[in-house]
Amino acid sequence: VIGWLYVVGNSMIRLRKLEPSDLPFLYQWENDSSAWADSDTHNPLSRQDLRAYIESTTGDIYKDGQLRLMICEDTPSTGGTQPQASTTLGCIDLFDFDARNGKAAIGIYVVQDARGRGVGHEAVRQLLHYSFDFLRLKMVYAIVRLTNESSNKLYKDLDFTPSATLKNWTIEGDAVVWQKCN
Repeated sequence: VIGWLYVVGNSMIRLRKLEPSDLPFLYQWENDSSAWADSDTHNPLSRQDLRAYIESTTGDIYKDGQLRLMICEDTPSTGGTQPQASTTLGCIDLFDFDARNGKAAIGIYVVQDARGRGVGHEAVRQLLHYSFDFLRLKMVYAIVRLTNESSNKLYKDLDFTPSATLKNWTIEGDAVVWQKCN
């Protein structure tokens, strides 16, 4: 269900399960204070905190109540099926999972130098396919700061509907609730 899809040129974007080798990336991202306003993070995390998280997560959204997948860009080898090189470009989460009501929130982080290339668009598209076709969710949603123009454009371009404005949602101001129903 989650797999290879072409994005640009010879690159392919895929989503994969979190692995212990992702610790350095998570440490850098989770401690990037410029992203905290969008992730509702309030304090730095230690390597030990993140190591414990990686070790405790099963990758089963029904057990964990959330699912974190790494966004990877693979460059195929010439004439082969195995990737020649793989680069982690970010992660995408389903969280606040509610199996009974068939809904979950979505969050995404893409490294700065991969933004604007369609990576986030493709990752969300793949996660929507997984959410609706495999998990059988009825709705996914994202809460985005009103001033986060790139994320608001992303959800609009993927046919999410802006369903509410949350006044003074963050210290920076208002947020928009984007919903996509199956």
